[in-house]
Amino acid sequence: MRKIISSIAGSILLFWTSFAQAEGFQFGVGFMAGQLNADGTETEGTAADTSNRSKSFDELFYGADLFAEIVGDNGFTIGLSYIPVDIEIGSGSRTDTDGDDAAENDDGTRTASADIEDLMTLYTNMPMGSNGWYALLGYHMATVTTSETLPNSSYGNEDITGYQLGLGKRNGNTKIELAYSDFEDIDISATGGNTNSVSADADALQLRVSFGF
Repeated sequence: MRKIISSIAGSILLFWTSFAQAEGFQFGVGFMAGQLNADGTETEGTAADTSNRSKSFDELFYGADLFAEIVGDNGFTIGLSYIPVDIEIGSGSRTDTDGDDAAENDDGTRTASADIEDLMTLYTNMPMGSNGWYALLGYHMATVTTSETLPNSSYGNEDITGYQLGLGKRNGNTKIELAYSDFEDIDISATGGNTNSVSADADALQLRVSFGF
């Protein structure tokens, strides 16, 4: 899916480049802060243990994005933004102690974490009157990467999408906006040992200020 996303982004940027000298085309940088909420459940896949382990995370985050957009005379905007830094959506550890027989137990400490990488958003700003206010609608594309310390297995990565809704105000080349993002469910299965699986859901609320050039 990364190749598909890259192709889409490349096509959009190529299209925009042809309008780079036109009035209303601009590049810029945005700064954001917010809170990401994630709920996850790990399901044991062995016949001896079919239990579920659930955990919720509330992560504060901040960062920056790069964007390019076309602004029409009426304020209608189409843009593409890219966050070059990773956003952590959860981490944790647990220690298992099953018994004294090393051949039958599964003792040890397990650690795992997940991040959102290469987050791109195709968005539009729809004017609400002539005073600079606008409604925000966006489509997210990203990759969830995992890092874990497990005795016999590992979890992979997954490409996900999501949507964004918000409200903003433009003043010249400066914008400030409040937006809510909801990502599709994340479902990842372990390989190399057991058949455990993890399912998670993530959403975020952010405040963003951007400056165009």
